[in-house]
Amino acid sequence: MSMSGGQGGTERLVVIGGDAAGMSAASQARRLKGPGELEIVAFERGHFTSFSACGIPYWVGGDVPERDDLIARTPEEHRARGIDLRLRTEVTEIDVPGQRVRARDVDSGAESWTSYDKLVIATGARPVRPDLPGADAAGVHGVQTLDDGQALLETLAHTRGRRAVVVGAGYIGVEMAEALINRGFEVTVVNRGKEPMSTLDADMGRLVHRAMEGLGITMVNDAEVTKILTGDDGRARAVATEDAEYPADVVVLGIGVRPETALARAAGLPLGAHGGLLTDLAMRVRGHGNIWAGGDCVEVLNLVSGQDQYVPLGTHANKHGQVIGSNVGGGYATFPGVVGTAVSKVCDLEIARTGLREKDAGRVGLRYETVTIESTSRAGYYPGASPMTVKMLAEHRTGRLLGVQIVGREGAAKRVDIAAVALTARLTVEQMTALDLGYAPPFSPVWDPVLVAARKATAKVRASRAS
Repeated sequence: MSMSGGQGGTERLVVIGGDAAGMSAASQARRLKGPGELEIVAFERGHFTSFSACGIPYWVGGDVPERDDLIARTPEEHRARGIDLRLRTEVTEIDVPGQRVRARDVDSGAESWTSYDKLVIATGARPVRPDLPGADAAGVHGVQTLDDGQALLETLAHTRGRRAVVVGAGYIGVEMAEALINRGFEVTVVNRGKEPMSTLDADMGRLVHRAMEGLGITMVNDAEVTKILTGDDGRARAVATEDAEYPADVVVLGIGVRPETALARAAGLPLGAHGGLLTDLAMRVRGHGNIWAGGDCVEVLNLVSGQDQYVPLGTHANKHGQVIGSNVGGGYATFPGVVGTAVSKVCDLEIARTGLREKDAGRVGLRYETVTIESTSRAGYYPGASPMTVKMLAEHRTGRLLGVQIVGREGAAKRVDIAAVALTARLTVEQMTALDLGYAPPFSPVWDPVLVAARKATAKVRASRAS
């Protein structure tokens, strides 16, 4: 493998990580610069590139029939576009002063150095694996990569028993609980928090809790897992908390993820409070003119709180990649930040949030008013109208929208996009009440549920000014 940069006048771009951010960056850079101007080498330690990790629960649950349906672009397609993609190759060291990376072939163990003119770090996230006895036992699964999903499906197909325990009740935990129910398993979710979905305030999480129990999922809240018990065969047989044991033929870890930044840390690159890489608006690693980073390994600016936040989502990763690729390829783009929008579902219950929760607002020193309203997805008299709960936070006195959470049935989740746009535009709840939203009885009541909440919040903000 070459020790120098690109040949002659050709620059070399090295990309670490072959999923959303890394390959979006490589592809965008390639659109702007041909192989004669820019050589692109990409390292990926797994078997797959450009896949949808967000789709894994739906593949495991059977909604998505084939693994390959989750692959947006195959390694062969990347190579055909002039990207030297090296699968099953793990970068083990970044030598920043020497502008080179050390890579190891996962199968043979052979190591070599590759130099770069420009570097993109897109190492993603790693699932939080609790430091518990039994956490590495057979039958215990994380779900971060397609390899993980494949391994879990094989366990589900071959296990005799039908009892599953999911540890954690965030997005992955909740989605995996649904997937396992769809596969015919009895499911228990053990959750450290007071309610599932800690990205919501607890009063909204309680609605998710009720819905999960309605599906036959056993919810155990306020419970810390202490160990995973194994049988004589070394396989997981139960999940233990301080005061109970929950029998399990399969255990799924849905505790969330952390930025995969060990390489960056060892190289002395700047990390934030959440362990993610810190970048400027052009996605350059702060203080390094020829190194960029994007996707689940970086921290991003929350436009509502004004603070850096760790938000590992595929939407951001793809945008980061586009921005990086534009800048690496000689163009110009920036990533201004996020407002914290996310949606999920448990069977037919839709869950959505954007902006700040009550504790987020309190943590950054914002005073706020909060309202919660009940409405319906369509005009009340129209067939299929279903209940929806909307919670809204507005800044005390100014009335600036701070956050919205929505839990309901069909038609609930994507309404959060109205609030995401309002947050980005820094609208007040009073300005929101004048929004000209689409109306017909099959789609919403005359007053859309988000606007009902905005009206109620406006009244509360006016009262706060008088106090």
